[in-house]
Amino acid sequence: MAVNQLKVGALLSYVVLILNNIVGLAYTPFMLRMMGQSEYGLYSLVASVIAYLTILDFGFGNAIIRYTSKFRAQGKLDEQFSMFGMFIMLYSIIGVIAFIAGLCLYYNVDSMFGKTMTIEELGKAKIMMLLMVFNIAFTFPLSIFGAIITAYEDFIFQRIIQIVRIILNTLVMILLLNIGYKAIAIVIVTTVFNLMTLLVNYFYCRYKIKIKIKIYFHKIDWSFLREVALYSFYIFLSMIMDRIYWGTGQFILGMYVGTAAIAIFSIAISLQNMYMSFSASIANVFLPKITKMITEGQSEKTISDLFIKTGRIQFIIISFVLAGFIIFGQQFVVLWAGKSYSDAYIMALFFFIPLTVPLIQTVGITILQARNQMKFRSLLYIWIALCSLAVQFLLAKKYGGIGVAIGIASGLFLGQIVIMNIYYYKKQKIDIPFFWKEIAKMSVVPFILGGIVYYLSTFFIIKSITDLLVAIVLFSAVYIPFFWIFSMNKFEKDLFGAPVKKLFVRK
Repeated sequence: MAVNQLKVGALLSYVVLILNNIVGLAYTPFMLRMMGQSEYGLYSLVASVIAYLTILDFGFGNAIIRYTSKFRAQGKLDEQFSMFGMFIMLYSIIGVIAFIAGLCLYYNVDSMFGKTMTIEELGKAKIMMLLMVFNIAFTFPLSIFGAIITAYEDFIFQRIIQIVRIILNTLVMILLLNIGYKAIAIVIVTTVFNLMTLLVNYFYCRYKIKIKIKIYFHKIDWSFLREVALYSFYIFLSMIMDRIYWGTGQFILGMYVGTAAIAIFSIAISLQNMYMSFSASIANVFLPKITKMITEGQSEKTISDLFIKTGRIQFIIISFVLAGFIIFGQQFVVLWAGKSYSDAYIMALFFFIPLTVPLIQTVGITILQARNQMKFRSLLYIWIALCSLAVQFLLAKKYGGIGVAIGIASGLFLGQIVIMNIYYYKKQKIDIPFFWKEIAKMSVVPFILGGIVYYLSTFFIIKSITDLLVAIVLFSAVYIPFFWIFSMNKFEKDLFGAPVKKLFVRK
């Protein structure tokens, strides 16, 4: 019996998600205590600065997936293999550019952060930056093979590799932190595991996926390159927007405040990443399918229905997480990271609430990518991100990390909630009014029940992890049945109930 890559891949995506979050929840407080606030802030700062080099991908990763899926649907194997050769050459050039850009950052660490860091901190920052630059330079030319595996919808292999990497990477880092190594050792371990993953992807493509990688390095098809570049350009702008939103806060705080403020803000960003991952995991497996649907001429209603269906599924998860975090988040942050990180709860709320809307509409981005219509969204988000960046600079000097969070939240609300919903409805012909009617019906239980439990929680003091876990279990025991009965339709009950039935019903 053939394995359904899409269904199993989506299931394993949530396994990866749960594992990532469990590791993050259990490992992060250990790392904070072993490294200290200053060292953790320093590590977060360098990682955020180097992350800017990842935008040199220029959106080509999505282009590889889209055009491979398109060529496969059309049976154009020669064009597909020529494209692989073209991208390997492009990525090799990009790797060299990234290395040179990284060296420029390395030689300017003193001028960027000399006012808020000690000589020792600057020295460690330089070492970590050099290691991360090396990592990025080698990642680019080898990253094509991961995109090929995604395009061939071989999701099971990718998710298994992710699971193994998460487990091994965490175990090794715990061992090194216990011995006494700190931030530099973590960067080395991350680099080694990244290179190993890239090589495994290469060998899998060559010997297991059976595409006989006849990569052609002959003359470049310039007309095709222009088409790919136009498609990728707007994804590239979206990548810049993401960096401005989620990567500049540490940099701004590094310039004006110091490593302790960076550490607190980085905890809020870690929580934001966890929150976003609950939605992103299911959307990531839909690009090949939606590209195929559009190539085959599926109706706008069919695609709109998919948007609404996946949005409802994502809301089931997101609403539960958001309600739980609003109620228990303050106590959780204090118990998890420590009292000195309590402001991270407020910053995280500034992220979570406006993020909820785009997180239940992530398939909309996938639809735009498949239709090669990312222009409006990308240009809009760049403009809003730049305005948000200006607000971050203004508020950071007076309000620190909370000021940066307010700047980010204002941009999220205007761009991703208001304007994009109008665009989806008017230009993409997605039935947004019906979408929000469905979400409104599903929101009754989280809103009413969450409000009642939040009020009751003010009468109790949670002093330990055990108290917190008991409170969460009691809340879940009430919330889940109510949501199941009053908010979920038959399809969703079957989707979530089937795995449970298989555990208890024998054939």
